[in-house]
Amino acid sequence: MTTIVVIIHIIVSFALIFIVLLQHGKGAGIGAAFGGSSQTVFGSTGAAPFLAKLTAVAAILFMLTSLGLTFLVRQKEASVMQGVGKPPVSQPVPAAPPSTAPPAPGQKAPPSGPGEGGSK
Repeated sequence: MTTIVVIIHIIVSFALIFIVLLQHGKGAGIGAAFGGSSQTVFGSTGAAPFLAKLTAVAAILFMLTSLGLTFLVRQKEASVMQGVGKPPVSQPVPAAPPSTAPPAPGQKAPPSGPGEGGSK
């Protein structure tokens, strides 16, 4: 479900960018007065009402997919504050393994088996 919403969101994003770039700025009327192109494809009023409505629809779809993605992702993840307030779990410390290294100079070697190191 999330993948479908992401794909729709990306398509709507590119459509919104494209629609906004198709629209004129406020100074576009001056260019048409000095021999600019006419807007007969969209009728006598030009493309402004059509593109304005298309922009509004694309913006609404963009907002809805953004909200939808927010809710879909929110359901999957756990909170960062989930373990706060609980005492930390103590891990047992493993015992050190017996040393097999030779004794340092000046120290006696520990007894290695029964009968060694006992009283004589």
